[in-house]
Amino acid sequence: MYLLTAIVCRAHFRVCKPLLRMTIASGSVLSARDCSQAGHVRNTLRWNLSPDEIRTMTDSLIARVKKVYDDVGSLNIENVSVENTLMTLANAKMDYASSRHVLAFPQYVCPSKELRSASTEAEKRLSELDVEINMREDVFKRITALQNKQKDNLSAEEKRFLDRLVTLGQRKGLHLSKDIQEEIKRTSKLISELSIEFNKNLNEESKFLIFSEHELGGLAATFLSGLDKTAEGRYKVTLEYPHYYPLMKRCHNPETRRKMEMAFNSRCKEVNTAILEELIQLRAKVAHLLGYGSHAEYVLEINMAKNASNVSDFLDKFHETLKPVGIKERKYILALKKRECLMKGYQFDEKINAWDLPYYMNQVEQRKFAVDKDKLIEYFPLDVVTEGLFGIYQELLGLTFTEVEQADVWHENVKLYSARDTETGEEIGQFYLDLHPREGKYGHAGCFGLQPGCRGPDGKRRLPVAAMVANFTKPRKGCPSLLQHHEVETYFHEFGHVMHEICSKTAFSEFSGTMVETDFVEVPSQMLENWVWEKEPLRRMSCHYKDGTSIPDELLDKLIASRVANTGLMNLRQVVLSKVDQSLHTSPRADTAEVFAKHCQDILGIPATPGTNMTASFSHLAGGYDGQYYSYLWSEVYSMDIFFSRFKKEGIMNPKVGKEYRRVILETGGSMDGMDMVKTFLGRAPYQDAFFQCKGLVNSQEASM
Repeated sequence: MYLLTAIVCRAHFRVCKPLLRMTIASGSVLSARDCSQAGHVRNTLRWNLSPDEIRTMTDSLIARVKKVYDDVGSLNIENVSVENTLMTLANAKMDYASSRHVLAFPQYVCPSKELRSASTEAEKRLSELDVEINMREDVFKRITALQNKQKDNLSAEEKRFLDRLVTLGQRKGLHLSKDIQEEIKRTSKLISELSIEFNKNLNEESKFLIFSEHELGGLAATFLSGLDKTAEGRYKVTLEYPHYYPLMKRCHNPETRRKMEMAFNSRCKEVNTAILEELIQLRAKVAHLLGYGSHAEYVLEINMAKNASNVSDFLDKFHETLKPVGIKERKYILALKKRECLMKGYQFDEKINAWDLPYYMNQVEQRKFAVDKDKLIEYFPLDVVTEGLFGIYQELLGLTFTEVEQADVWHENVKLYSARDTETGEEIGQFYLDLHPREGKYGHAGCFGLQPGCRGPDGKRRLPVAAMVANFTKPRKGCPSLLQHHEVETYFHEFGHVMHEICSKTAFSEFSGTMVETDFVEVPSQMLENWVWEKEPLRRMSCHYKDGTSIPDELLDKLIASRVANTGLMNLRQVVLSKVDQSLHTSPRADTAEVFAKHCQDILGIPATPGTNMTASFSHLAGGYDGQYYSYLWSEVYSMDIFFSRFKKEGIMNPKVGKEYRRVILETGGSMDGMDMVKTFLGRAPYQDAFFQCKGLVNSQEASM
């Protein structure tokens, strides 16, 4: 998941291939001082800020931005020019983007609750500023005057930027009456405030459940040894991913799974349900004021999909293709459940419950594909995965990563890396890795853009900076952090977003890195997930954490074959979430728990647990994906076509194809439409057949998108 907040790991012990200081490829370690003196404009981000400094810097940023907009807004309309209007706004936006991230990012990662609160307050104030500057009618008039005046004397990217500013102004209602503008402004500020509160509540969630060893039957000893205990010797299990998902997949006790699923899907239920349902009404209100039929129609207008009807058709067709597969998979799972209930003396209720699904889907993988998850995890120590991942990305994209020593970071486990072009030695960007859970930290996996990779006022390229945040299991005495294969896939996905950010070479921050259409933003990261399903890359990122031996061929072959395991139910779940999102945002108001339950039953064929409301913790709906969650499935059409048509055909480690991909897709950012980039890279319009092939679906769809 890319976080649209401008939007989803270090082991202390390992035996095989010691990776000291991550000196991959270059064989050297840079100091922070070396980085600050090398090349062009550096990473000057600071993280050891106090709450008072955050407040002071927020005041200063607001004043700077307001002054620029005041200056542009006071220009004589007849005197507007590219320099005094377009470039002045571009430079202000670049300064604002870099400065804002430093102030808003700590709320997701800072160990200090006081600093997180100060950061949250800063983001609230800056979100209000966003609304203010986006609603400046005086500035909008000067932009439109410049557009009318400058028709042939702009570069392609300058014209795109100018047209974007005009379009965004119109989408904020600046062509409407003052009364309507004021109502849009007031409502938009409230939407921003509520969205921030929604995610703050999730980040601060710290609930845990207590179970006996008997209640945790089926879980590996290595998992249990990593849990904290009560004074009575019982186990504390949190709702964080490294605890929740292994338990739901492996615990034999259905009552334990029921309690966990109930707690997990009741996170922030009361407060966030109220917030989300108010957000839905407010978003619908703004869309109506702007003349749109729904919030979905409003947000989709500037996406590849264009409108809600196209999204609905796409999801309906995919649902129809998956439906018979899902029915077959549910029938098999129900038979597994009946058999286990008979063997273990549990009462068989003749249905699949929400807390049954991950457990029996895991059994499907074991029975049909014989994938031994307990054995497999031992071959994915985090440092080995990181070394392999780094090596693959470097070789493919022509880059060299080096750890920056003595870097200013927000937690002792965080590391900073410099990325350089292997041929020229030019530093192209930097990235942080923050990969273990801690209290108050963002609970999912995500990429945060921190500094755009665009041209500054002096004509020099600003160094892009990004952070990958995840929650992989912490190392413990005698055992490194070990990853499940799906976590390796998550690592590749989020690191793909990081590469999109730091490879950016655009003229304007408005188009830097992942600033593309929302239904295109997942394409580069999804495409790179494919490497974790190929034998050669898997070998490069794995070895047994005790003796350094390779994954046996038999286990590797079974893992790769299991890619299509549960393909119906897994993808129907994505259809459910996409349909729920569309339903909520094509309506003026909604009962969110009821909408989720209806789609679960109608599409997945499995009821939501009464008393829960998954949407109260559906962070995408308050994190920039509102009306746009379909993007994950939509993007896969393009990402799979790119992988199978170019990389699979010409070589998955072919540096020529990799560098072309870096140049055409990653460096371009949002300075071109996503469809145009895909067509350029493929040499043709994209097709859906690779998408359906990858899902293991027989009925390949050959219609072009």
